[in-house]
Amino acid sequence: MTTPPFGRVLTAMVTPMTPDGAVDEDGVLAVAEHLLTHGHDGIVVNGTTGESATLSADESIRVIELVAAHVGERAVVVAGVGSNDTAHSVAMARRAAGVGARGLLVVTPYYNKPTQPGLIAHFGAVADATDLPVLVYDIPGRTGIPIHTETLVRLAEHPRIRGVKDAKGDLWAATHVMAATGLHWYSGDDVLNLAHLAQGAIGVVSVVGHVAGREYAAMVAAVDAGDLVTARAIHHRLVPLVDAIMTTSQGAIMAKAALVELGVIASAHVRLPLVTSPPEHLAILRAGLTRSGFGLAGKA
Repeated sequence: MTTPPFGRVLTAMVTPMTPDGAVDEDGVLAVAEHLLTHGHDGIVVNGTTGESATLSADESIRVIELVAAHVGERAVVVAGVGSNDTAHSVAMARRAAGVGARGLLVVTPYYNKPTQPGLIAHFGAVADATDLPVLVYDIPGRTGIPIHTETLVRLAEHPRIRGVKDAKGDLWAATHVMAATGLHWYSGDDVLNLAHLAQGAIGVVSVVGHVAGREYAAMVAAVDAGDLVTARAIHHRLVPLVDAIMTTSQGAIMAKAALVELGVIASAHVRLPLVTSPPEHLAILRAGLTRSGFGLAGKA
């Protein structure tokens, strides 16, 4: 198996914040270290779950710099640099490379709904901006448009576009692209992690991995070994946790709440328009943690 440049078990890391809304740099380092000690060989910084939409460019680059310096060679730091302005994404890509990022996550431009040729031009411009490998992020539920199969096949011709984070929810389209290209495929939807791995994905870019990194590493290893019985057992065990984090309200909100429950960070503060979890959502989260085997007394 070809070694992917991004790692295999990644989480789209939250950006911890203090109760007054400032970036909590100590919290950033605590979460990065938590991920490193819980099965990860890659960390995505400044992605959607990192609240990139409400961080300033300087804040985003500072968080990337902090994590890259802390992680060193222990894992691959992939920096989210996508936006709906190609020039801004190019500038962010260059800045991220300058502070130690080893890969780039580039989401489909949102809101302005470019054509498929526009997507090819956008991703190509960002990939041309640095020497770093690019992970294309296909999530039409947030961006408004899917990246078509033919477009992904074209993008695979670029020497630095090396993979796809797939949150499109179309397993057959994913199969077509994997069969036609050498792109490294990552599940970008925790609900479909096992399904994607079973049909050829090389890894996951998770949100639930804030809690279940070791379990997802074990799932990846089990699928590699052809042990689907073990992979399914892990998948089934995590159902309450995945439901609690991914379907109760919003991933960044619930992931931060989970990290507070586990004692990793002190505050679950999120920036508007996100708001913190109400008591009834926290009750669902605590039940999901317990039912999936993450007893709070043991702090996972």
